[in-house]
Amino acid sequence: MPHLLPVLFLRSLSCSAHRQVAREVRVAPSTVQRQIERLGRHCLLYQHLHKPLKLAEPLVIDGLETFEYSQYWPFHFNLGVGSASHFLYAFTDAELRRKGRMTPKQKTRREELEATHGRPDPRAIEREMAELIRIVLPEGGKAEIRSDEHPAYPRALRAVDNLELLRHRVVSSRQARTTYNLLFPVNLMDLLVRHSGANHKRETIAFSKRRQAAVDRLAIFQVWRNNMKSFSEKKLDACPAERLGLRVGKLAVGELLRERLFPSRVELPGRLQRYYRREVPTRQIPNGRRHRLVYAY
Repeated sequence: MPHLLPVLFLRSLSCSAHRQVAREVRVAPSTVQRQIERLGRHCLLYQHLHKPLKLAEPLVIDGLETFEYSQYWPFHFNLGVGSASHFLYAFTDAELRRKGRMTPKQKTRREELEATHGRPDPRAIEREMAELIRIVLPEGGKAEIRSDEHPAYPRALRAVDNLELLRHRVVSSRQARTTYNLLFPVNLMDLLVRHSGANHKRETIAFSKRRQAAVDRLAIFQVWRNNMKSFSEKKLDACPAERLGLRVGKLAVGELLRERLFPSRVELPGRLQRYYRREVPTRQIPNGRRHRLVYAY
């Protein structure tokens, strides 16, 4: 259904759940799900083909916390955003253990789930943030990193080989989150992700049942934010890709979907290949569908 893809692309960015979209376009929810998966794979390839050749600005990093399946399974989307362009260079996911205030009943339930499905890696944020840096700087290079005081970030930077860290500027989380805050680009990105997807809102029934599904939609968001959305909604000025000189004029949905992209012709990094093949696990759905269809490649 080629005519359906442009509609689903925009609906996936407008805080709509799959069943809401299915009612509007009069198809089965499973059809919406499959086509958004397809759009996510396409956007992973498109973004990798149209990425900057080098990092020419400080990289602002942070983690957006959300959850999959239930609130007992939180995870981070680690984001790397350009300080001047607001370009979303890359993202990775890091599974977390539920924390914070819990009732005795909730603690018991968490122990039961972890006994059955296993406990998330306590060093996942460190590992996945290092992977994000490798995606942005695949051949190594120079970088100024800006982050909050999360203790895993310095360890992640030390784990990246051939990285010449010009400076690691740490900003207190207590500092006002205004446009003058050095972390404003990634703070704004957090807001836009939550604003554009109901699955990332604090209290919602539209949460992602699988982490892989959240990856698919974030890949769509990445292409939209980098190549279609104006830097300022009031001024309707250049998008982040234009600010970096990567394109002239904003990308239209029709242009994005004009030709099919194939992973055999686009050399994705290992982590993005994992996302493309839908290999991100959800502990309580061990038989989640992966992308192994021969003709779909």
